[in-house]
Amino acid sequence: MEQTGGERILERYNGRKLGWLHDSLFFLLLLAAAFILFRFGIGLSVVGGESMEPALHSGELVVYLRPVQKYRIGDIVSVRVPSGEYYVKRVAAVGGDTVDLRDGTVYVNDVPLEEDWSAAETLPESGAVIYPYTVRAGNVFVLGDNRGASMDSRAFGEVNVRQIKGRLILRAGPWYVRRIGS
Repeated sequence: MEQTGGERILERYNGRKLGWLHDSLFFLLLLAAAFILFRFGIGLSVVGGESMEPALHSGELVVYLRPVQKYRIGDIVSVRVPSGEYYVKRVAAVGGDTVDLRDGTVYVNDVPLEEDWSAAETLPESGAVIYPYTVRAGNVFVLGDNRGASMDSRAFGEVNVRQIKGRLILRAGPWYVRRIGS
């Protein structure tokens, strides 16, 4: 049976319509997967200020992993501080640890914290903490690496792990991408 011109046009139209529908469905699935990944798996943040130098620099893009079941001393985290802002800081102590600052050194459970990342002496600041200080369960004590330029737990106290957006895994600048931590 021979097709008329109208039938051939209709076949071409239906083929294009199905292709468009297929592409739209693929795009929506891709968008949903990206939403789920960024909502529940990873997040992005930008480092602001000098508080984490020399490890991280202002303007660097960082990728963090969430949720993390347990934080360890030395982990770099994105944390919401009491003022409502998000800071990038390093975990210095976890729940149950006792923190003390003596002679510019951080002591955790009476042992000097081995910090090859710290850029300055750690001096107490006027604020919410009286030393020695025992971190409550479910909380962490965070410090910036550049202690002279850092607003951290010395000023605002410990933070609850629910305030942590995630543990940093990558950092990126204009010409590089580097893995963070272990």
